[in-house]
Amino acid sequence: MVALSKSTIQQSSMKTCKPVNPSIFSQIPLIDLSNPDSKHLLVKACQDFGFFKVVNHGIPLHFIHELESEAAKFFASPQSVKEKAGPPDPFGYGNKNIGRNGDVGWVEYLLLDVKRDSNYNKIFSSSEEHPENFQCIVDDYVTAVKNMACKILEMMADELNLERNVFSKLLMDEQNDSVFRVNYYPPCPELQDHENNGGNLIGFGEHTDPQIISVLRSDNTSGLEISLSAGNWVSVPPDSGSFFINVGDSLQVMTNGRFKSIKHRVVANSKKSRMSMIYFGGPPLNEKIAPLPSLLEREEEDSRYNEFTWFEYKNSAFNSALSCNRLGPFEKFSSKI
Repeated sequence: MVALSKSTIQQSSMKTCKPVNPSIFSQIPLIDLSNPDSKHLLVKACQDFGFFKVVNHGIPLHFIHELESEAAKFFASPQSVKEKAGPPDPFGYGNKNIGRNGDVGWVEYLLLDVKRDSNYNKIFSSSEEHPENFQCIVDDYVTAVKNMACKILEMMADELNLERNVFSKLLMDEQNDSVFRVNYYPPCPELQDHENNGGNLIGFGEHTDPQIISVLRSDNTSGLEISLSAGNWVSVPPDSGSFFINVGDSLQVMTNGRFKSIKHRVVANSKKSRMSMIYFGGPPLNEKIAPLPSLLEREEEDSRYNEFTWFEYKNSAFNSALSCNRLGPFEKFSSKI
């Protein structure tokens, strides 16, 4: 279990969000991936929210349940065992500290490079009798989720009248820089006092995802919150049978700001644990990220962003605090976003 000092809890606390009318959830898009006519709704969701839920996704439930079960066993291991798989460099086990800039949260996590077999052996040889079994479970899940992400990206491209694989080819490239993360938020009894006093504890601080697309699956414990355009934080009702999709910063740039990379966070729970599994679809490190010329020409728009490689943006993003506007240094002065 995460061991946070009282001072760390105070450092991580934040005021409770203003109440939001529950009817707002009827506005959060629901996309049926089995329906080809969902393409229009999908693009509208990316423009209006940068966030949506997908159903009829076709991912076998046993992939989800097996991975969640194995991850739960790992996080239930003694701390001394888990720490043999860390600290993250950047891959491996970590707790409390998020990134390189002093961000902390009430969270334990595993960060996996989905391309490197040695990563699994390092992490699970200390806690699993057969680490290769966990590798197979992760590989099955990640492959299925990656294929779903590519399908979604191709639906976007079709609706925008772009080359069908203009986005998905970046995830399918052998040199893609995609990663997989499992976050575990233990119950926090000490949080009860904060809840009684109108405060919450940060599980994972507010941020946008720098990659192209993120695919999130969580259990039935609430905690995920998104920031709407008016600046209100809204709690997203959990749904363990569906997936939530985030537009990433890179996709926002490629669409010249047409799609929005949404700011989100996780708040901790005093009584229940929460587990989430996120696939972050990233392009190859040397891939140049810039607004697509075909979109600029068609819409007769100027580029709102300076071109950068994913390597450059990744380094910049992960060397800044979570809540920073990471795209700020790459925006042109004419940007209206």
